[in-house]
Amino acid sequence: MARDVESRRLRGAAFLDRDGVLNVDHGYVGKSRDFEWIAGAPEAIRYLNDAGYLVVVVTNQSGIARGYYTEAEFRALHRWIDQRLRESGARIDAVYFCPHLPDAELPAYRRNCECRKPRPGLLLQAVRELDLDPASSFLIGDETRDCAAAAAAAVASYLFTGSDLLDFVRGILPAATPGELHHA
Repeated sequence: MARDVESRRLRGAAFLDRDGVLNVDHGYVGKSRDFEWIAGAPEAIRYLNDAGYLVVVVTNQSGIARGYYTEAEFRALHRWIDQRLRESGARIDAVYFCPHLPDAELPAYRRNCECRKPRPGLLLQAVRELDLDPASSFLIGDETRDCAAAAAAAVASYLFTGSDLLDFVRGILPAATPGELHHA
């Protein structure tokens, strides 16, 4: 019985925006050659992994709707990111992205959807699909629209304006050995 209760227990997540939080925002990054890590990003992800959070990327990707890169290229980039993270002992548990834009160049992506931040659709989908506890989760974003999406999903948020993500994450979560950190 206790095992059954434990298996239904909701988990906390660290939601991370991508461009401007994990990588330098060079504008419409869709290929590995254009991807440049923010200082401390792989280490921050490993820190969050060790603290027991699921790490979930939630990102607007209008570059797809604009025709700058395809969904397949976006997914290939994230496979490349995953490989780089594995090399440093870190992992992203899930990636949710919005390829839509109300005035998209490509008609297939032209719509005003619930998943485009500042709307909360990406976070709500992740909460539902991954059995997450919004009250035990938080989001780190670099724009007010990221924080607005988090607020609409009842998730705490932090606006990243620094240059080192690990330092920022350590400021949110108290220093402790892995396993000793408590969810925000």
